[in-house]
Amino acid sequence: MAAGNDGTNTPEDDDPFGYLYADGQAAGAQRPQGGGYGYPGPAAQPGVPRTSYNQVRTVGERQYGGHAQQPQVPQQQAYGQPHPQYAAPETYPGGGQHRPGPPQPAPRGGRGPNTKGLLIGAVAVVAVVVAGITAAVITNSGDKTNGAGGGTSTGAPGGHVSESPSVTPSQSSQPQAPLPKQDAATLKLGGSAALARDIKGAEGADGAYVTGFNAIGSSVTWQADVQVAGAYRLYVRYAIPAKDANATLTVNDKANSNPIGLKNFISSSDPNLEKNWQTTWAPVDLKQGTNTIKLSCEQGNQCDALFDWLEIRETPPGG
Repeated sequence: MAAGNDGTNTPEDDDPFGYLYADGQAAGAQRPQGGGYGYPGPAAQPGVPRTSYNQVRTVGERQYGGHAQQPQVPQQQAYGQPHPQYAAPETYPGGGQHRPGPPQPAPRGGRGPNTKGLLIGAVAVVAVVVAGITAAVITNSGDKTNGAGGGTSTGAPGGHVSESPSVTPSQSSQPQAPLPKQDAATLKLGGSAALARDIKGAEGADGAYVTGFNAIGSSVTWQADVQVAGAYRLYVRYAIPAKDANATLTVNDKANSNPIGLKNFISSSDPNLEKNWQTTWAPVDLKQGTNTIKLSCEQGNQCDALFDWLEIRETPPGG
């Protein structure tokens, strides 16, 4: 049969929604009365759009096998009772079986953890660490003491290494007595040298000092004893009238090529001798035992000075 008209109804009768379209409305389709598609209405008639085959019914009114079923009302679940759809696994058959718990520790008679082996391993690790630290300390100590040429490293710029001072057998075998110091007033005086006490500031006994040294031939002589021969320094405390002076230094009958300087090191401008006490030093080579040290005013010296005391001191390392 050809599509379109089957000879029973007009096309507008076949389409229940034809009234919604412009071409259906032009063909005479109208909105159904007394219900529409999906609602109950009168039986199909010629020229009237057909209604839905599905009729709306109240819940429970549908009949199956000629019997009407009444709507089922769900029963209210009692409070506190488990819901059948959410029952715990224990409520089902075979669901209440006991699950195995965590493993229990082994009994005393069984084999426990190997704590003895762990302890031995820890002791071995500690021993290795201690041995490594000891080796590092010994290596660092050797690097510090074994410098270039066998000397001892110092803090001088450029990594300067100074030689260790030599020690004579007499210095190492016996303790050295204090080096001598003597008031100038107790020394042997020569020429015009004399004692005085009128200028304050002298440190000798009763404030005594040596004056009158500014004439040719004046001298002070000291017998100084040392236990070890070597290079020393001779320190002299003196006062000058704010101008440089000097004197000839003789050690064991041998005059030094350079005079001992009695300079105005404090840069004083006041000629008052009381305000111009200061100290100088000169290198001397002494023999073991008694040494004769002499300060004298010789030709060419500027000898206007007072003498307070003389002292022998060790030469500082590198001095």
